[in-house]
Amino acid sequence: MSLLPRKGLLAIAAVIDVALHARGQPVAAKALAGRHRLPPRHLEPVLQALVRQGLLKGVRGPRGGYELAREPSRITAHDILCAIGTIDEGSNGAASRSALLADVVVPALTHAEGVFSGALGHINVEDLVVAARTLHKS
Repeated sequence: MSLLPRKGLLAIAAVIDVALHARGQPVAAKALAGRHRLPPRHLEPVLQALVRQGLLKGVRGPRGGYELAREPSRITAHDILCAIGTIDEGSNGAASRSALLADVVVPALTHAEGVFSGALGHINVEDLVVAARTLHKS
């Protein structure tokens, strides 16, 4: 069971893929989608969210695509998940309508969410790229 939504996992995989395959030129969305067995239209909103938050850079033109906007060591899993909105930085609106949520559930889970977010902040793209390259060499 994954605690992360599929969209979050896809975004992390997309950033790692760009880091692995950019090699001096942008990675085309079509090639990226093909490697992940997805239609490009499914991946494009995720890529655009990553561009808007400054994690990827979009390059237009016939040889356009995506490249990292920062060094891989400066992009964390937490950054990626925040960029695509799978980590809520604000408060839970439902909690304000329910005493059980507000007084019991949210306080009990807030600490766990903080620990999880902290752990995600220590996972950077550079480390994941190294792991991916090691896996493909075997």
